[in-house]
Amino acid sequence: MLFNQLLDKPFFILGPCVMENQDLLFTVAEKVAEIGQKYKVPVVFKSSFDKANRTSVSAYRGPGLEKGMQMLLKVKEQFGLPVTTDIHESYQAAPVAEVADILQIPAFLCRQTDLLVAAAKTGKIVNIKKAQFLSGQDMQYPPQKVAESGNSQIILTERGNMYGYNNLAVDFRNIYDMKAFGYPVCMDCTHSVQRPGGAGGKTGGDRTFVPMMALAAKAFGASGYFMETHPDPDHAMSDGPNMVKLHELENVIRPLIDY
Repeated sequence: MLFNQLLDKPFFILGPCVMENQDLLFTVAEKVAEIGQKYKVPVVFKSSFDKANRTSVSAYRGPGLEKGMQMLLKVKEQFGLPVTTDIHESYQAAPVAEVADILQIPAFLCRQTDLLVAAAKTGKIVNIKKAQFLSGQDMQYPPQKVAESGNSQIILTERGNMYGYNNLAVDFRNIYDMKAFGYPVCMDCTHSVQRPGGAGGKTGGDRTFVPMMALAAKAFGASGYFMETHPDPDHAMSDGPNMVKLHELENVIRPLIDY
């Protein structure tokens, strides 16, 4: 059972921010599958079929639900990886759950009751990202909605807080506080280095800090690590400044694994 596997060892949720094309997904999936096999750690492939919260209305959002699920299914079948993607509306939960092993709830939407309940009722693992405006202690209520809907397979993810304009900072005490609820806590190492909307109509950031974010999260007892990665992030169609370069990914992950 996937959820139990995630409890046994440090787990990694890895993939490109948005589904640009099938070749990109295959390129990244091949590398992350290789890393998982080499270090014998659980790896989940992640990519978004719809970036519904882009800064600009003209920004690329993704291939959409139907095509996106076809692309994600091909990754799952080709590489044998469990897969995850984010949902933004309640009606998306059931069709996404036909393919995805984990349903991701975006940080901005972590208090949306209907979305949480719909995700819970699929029976799949629900990964709830902590909102940028909540503390770790405040995150007791979103998983409560999922659990009271009959699903105890829950991951909580730290991704930083907004303390000023166009900037995020991480209070790593949030990891410790959220672990007290009894669920595995994942560190989103790439979205936490964002500068939301701070790059002239798109989100900026600095991937330099990703390895340090991950190591600090390990010190605070993180159960898993979320990192977006891309072969050429400087030319990616979404969130490029924050993604780890694919050829550098293994070096970032290696220190996080307990041998």
